[in-house]
Amino acid sequence: MFNQLTRPFRYKRIPLTNIKTNKETPQANRKVRPKNWFSTLKRIWSFLSVHKTYLWLVISMVILSSFFSLLGPFLIGMAIDDLLVSYQLNELMKLLIFLLFIYLFYSISTWLQNYWMIGIAQKTVSEMRSQLFKRLQRLPISYLDKKQHGELMSRLTNDIENVSTTLNTSVIQIFSSVLTFIGIIAVMFYLSPLLTVITLLVIPLMVFGMKWITKRTGLFFKEQQKHLGDVNGFIEETISGQRIVKVFSQEQFVINRFRDKSEQLKRASFWAQTYSGFIPKLMNVLNNLSFALIAGIGGVLAFNGVITIGVIVIFTEYSRQFTRPLNDLANQFNMLLSAIAGAERVFDILDEEEEKDQEYASSLQEVAGDVEFQQVSFSYENNENTIKNVSFSVEAGETVALVGPTGAGKTTIINLLSRFYDASSGVITIDDQDIMNLKRDSLRQHIGFVLQDSILFKGTIRENIRYGKLDATDQEVEEAAKQANAISFINRLPNKFDTVLEQDHTGISQGQKQLLSIARVILANPAILILDEATSSIDTITEIKIQEALERLMKGRTSFVIAHRLNTVRKANQILVLKEGRLIERGSHEDLVKQKGFYYEMVEHSNG
Repeated sequence: MFNQLTRPFRYKRIPLTNIKTNKETPQANRKVRPKNWFSTLKRIWSFLSVHKTYLWLVISMVILSSFFSLLGPFLIGMAIDDLLVSYQLNELMKLLIFLLFIYLFYSISTWLQNYWMIGIAQKTVSEMRSQLFKRLQRLPISYLDKKQHGELMSRLTNDIENVSTTLNTSVIQIFSSVLTFIGIIAVMFYLSPLLTVITLLVIPLMVFGMKWITKRTGLFFKEQQKHLGDVNGFIEETISGQRIVKVFSQEQFVINRFRDKSEQLKRASFWAQTYSGFIPKLMNVLNNLSFALIAGIGGVLAFNGVITIGVIVIFTEYSRQFTRPLNDLANQFNMLLSAIAGAERVFDILDEEEEKDQEYASSLQEVAGDVEFQQVSFSYENNENTIKNVSFSVEAGETVALVGPTGAGKTTIINLLSRFYDASSGVITIDDQDIMNLKRDSLRQHIGFVLQDSILFKGTIRENIRYGKLDATDQEVEEAAKQANAISFINRLPNKFDTVLEQDHTGISQGQKQLLSIARVILANPAILILDEATSSIDTITEIKIQEALERLMKGRTSFVIAHRLNTVRKANQILVLKEGRLIERGSHEDLVKQKGFYYEMVEHSNG
């Protein structure tokens, strides 16, 4: 038992110079420094200031509660001096009744300030959360590709919750503590300047101790939030890929990795909480020191007739309240550090540049489906070009197959066409219109995707199909399901179109999910269609249904098909063969086989 209790103190102290901070951007490094605390608090205030009326009510209640908390001890001290002289019990009863009302009003004002502040805090945090979620929806795919989804979720949940907790308690507590401290000092100086100066001797010790402690806690709380985001990201990644973990029997490997990440979080949290835990201990020591000074020196002054016994009683009570606001400020400062660390991470995302269209961008109206790439090149993160001077044209209604080895650039071409990424050079046109001059949402409304991994959301089957066209009628939804060959399995479900799909989509197969995805695209009725391995990992019977639905969907539409199985691209009007980012061959299946080039080798290899 003793070993378990003392185990935390075996941690090796982390040198402050070795703490790693977020180095994704130069701004992230600067946010470790105290000079940015003010800017972060200022931004939080910009959310709070919307509720000025209620904030004034809260401030009024804080002033009243602080006044009542100071008035009680003062009256008790004065009453003691009077009773020692007059011994009038009637006056004592009046005082007790008056004190009863004072503390009743104190309780009411305290309750009201908390009630109103909680409402303000929740509205503020709700607005921050909404803005953060809104910004995440508008960030470019390039940003989301570079971030762990779990880490982003941590900012939307844990970091926002940190801010919420601080606003609920710390704002009132800090303001109340400041008012109480000022009031106490004023009354103490009024009663005895000498004893007040003696009492204030503990303040330099408090300031020095606070400075030494908070210099370290700020860095550790920042590190704690960083590791918390890493842990959440790893958990989300591992749970999402649980099948892969089990297929390759890597349970112990991910357990070990999680243990390492958890150990880093535990170590950072331990030192953050350890240093912050020094603050209340320091305050208790200084509180006792202040009490001893007042009792000792005050007794000598009272004995010599400089002050009265009542003044000593007031000073004794105020000394408790004198260090309490400082103690509260110290404790709330720790919470404030944690909230600032969380708020900075939230504002990091809010400061990210969202997808923006050109000022002169126009909407894409009717689309025939002619597509052309003219000397298009592209690279990720300024590395070697993934796409190198690719040029081709597609007439409306044609089916184009993109083939080539992994990493050849097939998916990149699709990303450029849909403007998930923008080309580094060259021009991409749809119906002779440069897509850089088009609004992204307008462009994507005319492009439909059927991907290898079908994405369905929690909700009914009807709602998932209607995602392709939110104003579609029930009849249109059912017709789309019929064209996608999904109607038969839907009608076998207990609640048919009103069957609720949970997040794990249990109850339907991968092929059935793919049929629902096709129905969603049919309902959207796009002019350009993109199929990315849409029939992979599907049983033969379901594949036939999917293939029939796809042929029905592709009819009359410009279609781009990414496929590794070459037998699925034989009917394409033209096949684009990509290798190392270059378009090396182009033509129909028969033409490319006759050329006996790279495509011919791929066909022979797949047949062999």
